[in-house]
Amino acid sequence: MTGVSAPRRCAETPPTKKRLMPRPAPDRPQPIRLWPAIVCLVVGVALLASLLQTWLGTASLATQFLSPESWRHVVASDFIGGRVASDGATAELPYAPCLVLSAGFCVSGGILSLVALRRLGWSESLRRSAWICGLTAISLDLWEWVWLVTALLPWQAPMLLMSVLPPFWAATALGGGLTATLAAAQPEKSTTNPDRSRSAAVWACVATYALVFVTMNWRLYFNLLIPHGDSAMYEEHLWNLLHGKGFRSYLDQGLFWGEHIQCVHLFLLPLYALWPSHLLLELCESCVLAAGAWPVYWLARRHSGDSRAAVCLAASYLLYFPTQFLDIEIDIKTFRPEAFGLPLLLLTLDQLDRKQWRGFLVGLLLTLTVKEDYSLVFGPLGLWIAWQGWTRTGIDNPTTARRWQWSGLALTAASVIYLFLATRVVMPWFRSGAEVHYARYFSKFGETPEQIVRTMLTQPGLLFGELISIPTLLYALSLLVPVAGIALLSPSRLLVGLPLFGILCLNELAKDPRHQFHAPLVAIVFWAAAAGLPHATGFLNGLSRRLGRNLSAEQSAAIVRHAVWTFSLTTGLFFSVSPLGVAFWDPGSSWSWQRLYAPQERAAKFASVAAVIPQTARVASTDFVHPRFTHYARSYDYSGYARKVSNYEQRVPDDTEYIVIDTRHRYSTIHRPEDVPEYRDHPDQWELLPDQTDGYFIVLRRRR
Repeated sequence: MTGVSAPRRCAETPPTKKRLMPRPAPDRPQPIRLWPAIVCLVVGVALLASLLQTWLGTASLATQFLSPESWRHVVASDFIGGRVASDGATAELPYAPCLVLSAGFCVSGGILSLVALRRLGWSESLRRSAWICGLTAISLDLWEWVWLVTALLPWQAPMLLMSVLPPFWAATALGGGLTATLAAAQPEKSTTNPDRSRSAAVWACVATYALVFVTMNWRLYFNLLIPHGDSAMYEEHLWNLLHGKGFRSYLDQGLFWGEHIQCVHLFLLPLYALWPSHLLLELCESCVLAAGAWPVYWLARRHSGDSRAAVCLAASYLLYFPTQFLDIEIDIKTFRPEAFGLPLLLLTLDQLDRKQWRGFLVGLLLTLTVKEDYSLVFGPLGLWIAWQGWTRTGIDNPTTARRWQWSGLALTAASVIYLFLATRVVMPWFRSGAEVHYARYFSKFGETPEQIVRTMLTQPGLLFGELISIPTLLYALSLLVPVAGIALLSPSRLLVGLPLFGILCLNELAKDPRHQFHAPLVAIVFWAAAAGLPHATGFLNGLSRRLGRNLSAEQSAAIVRHAVWTFSLTTGLFFSVSPLGVAFWDPGSSWSWQRLYAPQERAAKFASVAAVIPQTARVASTDFVHPRFTHYARSYDYSGYARKVSNYEQRVPDDTEYIVIDTRHRYSTIHRPEDVPEYRDHPDQWELLPDQTDGYFIVLRRRR
């Protein structure tokens, strides 16, 4: 029987069984371990309470943050329940209230961190917030442990150093915590138009700064708190020049060229002719200082290639408390032409970085109109330019490199010659041969510039004893900590400011950045910080790799750009006089808004004084009312200083017709008419006008 048979299986090929492959398990989120972060936070709260007990228990430490009056009030408050010792140097505080304060601080910081990190999810946000707040509190308390160690050392210098570092330590710890929070909350990519949004951000920062500081300066003027000397006298220069009295005020020994080679404020003459008021000068200074944020932005954007980092550095410039002290100095001198030099020097350095030599030369000449001191920056800058040409940094063409070398050396030589001519020829000539006035700022070394230089060269022990000191270190920290130390990553640029920094450390009046002398250093610091931004990002990447945690390029850049402005913000908490500083709100501080900016009765009383004195009069007045008589026929200074207009004698000039004494200003030593020498010793020559100010002012008129 034939047919189709069924297929047979081959014996060599056994039947294959269908294997069931295991299904991959679905990705499950790893559980978030909260307890290590909570432990860190609890430990941080306990340690921070101990630190508060130490700081509030010692007057010398507490008064670095609060006024003595507020410190005593806080210690003796019902909540703290402490007691100030009879010597006023220490206080006894229980631990429990400090623990509550510490917990409140950490909880508040944690809530802010949660809000900032909410895009990560609440569980992850809670974990990171606990870590950040706990580590910040622990880093704050680390000061206490270092301080205890230094107390055991046989040398006093380390302990003295630690005793003056609390504000910088606190600012660094708080800045680090804030930077960590913002960097973690930073989205990977920006969804906004980079150019338009960044420019708008810079404009917003500039406008905010200008609005705040113009308001503060004007309120000081309205409250009769601006001194004439070294502030309102510059308005007198403009008024006198417009009215044919020469480039001078009646404080000067003669024409102002004998004081400084300084004429930058004369560029305001066209505006001043339209609005002759000291308020105009305050407005222009604050706006020009604020505009300095733009060259900082351009420099940072060019070096980092990140417009967000450029905005942050521009914001840091405006939050930088040494910048703000150029607007309102420590002695409430609110107008200084040196402030115009900061944005001018920044623009000049920006032109140098762009290799725009014509713009650089124009900027250099304009900056030299600010003050002869700027040659102390241009001299080292010339050496830096020559070094760039020698090393051919960023220069490919040998001819261009040689041009940089010779241009730099020529700038250095010209700066030295200019400084010599200004201080040893021009200024003494306008002072009739007298020595320049700021030689007395270096009295430890001599009375003339030649003696000062000779002493520095022949007595290096005295020189280095002044340079290597705690005030010098604090000065350096004041300049570098607010930019998170990033300027140190461009050392060649930072070294350009080293000679001026050394001179200021030897200056007996300028050992901290709360006077006008440091203006060129601010420009150098931000010029170096802009160049240091990419180095900081690379440094963070390398450090993270060595620690076994690789940060992405975006994470490193976020940390750097937030650090530069958060550190300026946190240092400003303890040093700034703006509304962002503690002193502004401290009722016991001499910088509180109640004492400086709120309407005051003394200023209101002055209106009746101005009403009885004609503008054709020649008036001698005390310092804080002196600015109100600038537009009179003559405005003389009534003080203990000997002036040329009085033949260097302690008296008013012979042609004085009125004397106005402010009895309530901070330096007043005259409180009654009998205290006025002219009225007491020569009653036949002076008559006392009826008092309409309830004793706030004394007005004398010469008998005819």
